[in-house]
Amino acid sequence: MSGKPMLVLGLGAALVISTGCRDRHETARQELKEKGYDVSPEAFFRAAESDDVKALEEITKNGIAIDTRNQAGDTALHAAAAAGMKESAKFLINHGLPVDVLNAEQQTPLMSAITKGTPAMVRFLLAHRADSQKKNAKGYKCLTIAVLEGQPGTAAALAAQDRDGLDDALLVAALEGRPTAIDELTQYGASIYARMDDGRTALMVAAQNGNVEAAEMLLNLGANRFSMDDQGRTAADLAREAGHEVLADHLAKQPKLDEFGLEEPSDLGKEMMDLIAAADAKAGLAAGVDPAGQPKTASAAPPAPLEAAVLSAGAHPGPSPSETTTQASAAPASPLVMRAYRQRELPLRVEASEGQVARFRMVGGGVEAVPEGGTIPKSRLKVVKVSSRVQSIKDSAQPASPVSVVELEDPSTGRRREIISGIDPTGSDPVALVEDSSGKRYVARAGQHFRSAGGEEFTVIDVRPNQMVIENRSKGEVITVPLRGPRG
Repeated sequence: MSGKPMLVLGLGAALVISTGCRDRHETARQELKEKGYDVSPEAFFRAAESDDVKALEEITKNGIAIDTRNQAGDTALHAAAAAGMKESAKFLINHGLPVDVLNAEQQTPLMSAITKGTPAMVRFLLAHRADSQKKNAKGYKCLTIAVLEGQPGTAAALAAQDRDGLDDALLVAALEGRPTAIDELTQYGASIYARMDDGRTALMVAAQNGNVEAAEMLLNLGANRFSMDDQGRTAADLAREAGHEVLADHLAKQPKLDEFGLEEPSDLGKEMMDLIAAADAKAGLAAGVDPAGQPKTASAAPPAPLEAAVLSAGAHPGPSPSETTTQASAAPASPLVMRAYRQRELPLRVEASEGQVARFRMVGGGVEAVPEGGTIPKSRLKVVKVSSRVQSIKDSAQPASPVSVVELEDPSTGRRREIISGIDPTGSDPVALVEDSSGKRYVARAGQHFRSAGGEEFTVIDVRPNQMVIENRSKGEVITVPLRGPRG
């Protein structure tokens, strides 16, 4: 007998609980209705786009699946990402929707954030381990999408995630005429010296497509209008061939005397320092403060040669938390960060030589034959010696072959330099502006030796447009230091 009252009480409690649940569900439905929602996929997407997490929660409790899709094949996470709604995105991810879920066009929510959202939303998704290396149905990675369709600032948000793709993205930006993207990409390590397989530089690509603002941005960043492609054409030549006469005339201005100059690394070092100072000013940085808000120790004085450096090896700034997920296994620590690169090409090329006479192809057209002792027309450069030898061209798979070698002199400075047929002639060795852990900057070129504060000995093996190669002679290790740009 004593068990029956207990049974009755248990059933009564169940009835109360069941009634309470119904009441709460009814209350929740009423609240949704009052806010303009119902329990439908359409309402679910509207809630995601409005950052209404409470509505999202109630709609899912009432039977709408977290991975519900709309007619375009998007999930609510795509919608939240496009609208820049972080709280909605966080709710959806925390409730099991994959951060890289694909829509019908093989686009991830990160791609939606790039094309329609904000840089802040892009950074949010990257912090939640969104994969920036995925490709959409057209085969485009996120960085390329940012260049082609992205909002201002999205390329910068992605640059650290795809350093290997920066140069390709820069060429796309030049092709499509995206000056803002060009500026962003170079701030984080894209090289204005990047070339297509046929030798066209970013400036040539911009000129050929009539992209005036992109060409002007590249020139302001140091691109050389005298560079030639594999067929000996300059940016002006390509612009003219494509019918862009005004741009061609702008690029084809006759070289000034100083543009034929043979330069010292210190000259280019000052130019690189000025470029970084301009980038700081453009970014609106307070004097003496870096982009992260930390005091800067680098002075505005001209950078020192690297031989004078005693550096704190391995103490350079590390990657940000969002970068660490995409980096390969740790390489030997570098004592330097590469901030900029310069190598100015001369407005001419050695075509060939015969005896003591060299033939030069001049920018703007025409070939000039100049004997030893003669001066190249419209320049100060004197031909000191003409010779030939057999050698391999750097970075070429072709076997060693005969080349013409011409030694030039600038009588105004006494500087001399060899230029070689088949190789773009430059007024100086390539140099990099590098920064140590204290923020002090130095000019580096191949062959230099320096040591760390711990006594380790280093040699700069090579300086290239997008990286330096350094040997730690104390350990027998070779270190690659990628170009990271002023903001990288």
